[in-house]
Amino acid sequence: MPMYDDTNFFLKTSDLALATALCVFGVAIEAMQETDGQRMNFIFAKSDRVTDITNRFWRGELLVEPQAYFNQLKVLKTRIYRH
Repeated sequence: MPMYDDTNFFLKTSDLALATALCVFGVAIEAMQETDGQRMNFIFAKSDRVTDITNRFWRGELLVEPQAYFNQLKVLKTRIYRH
């Protein structure tokens, strides 16, 4: 199993909203890891695009199509419960 702890190569987040936004923009999830039994980490390969989307998300500048966001949120929740 690959090690995803290297923050130079991977973005790891348990923030479902951020993970959903990244997926809406076509960023693939590399892996999912349970943390403490209550949370799930979503792991993405780092790139300039991922950094840009993440920064715009946290600054409140990211705009997404609402139905696409909601549909992707449902997909991620399903993956969490199946994991």
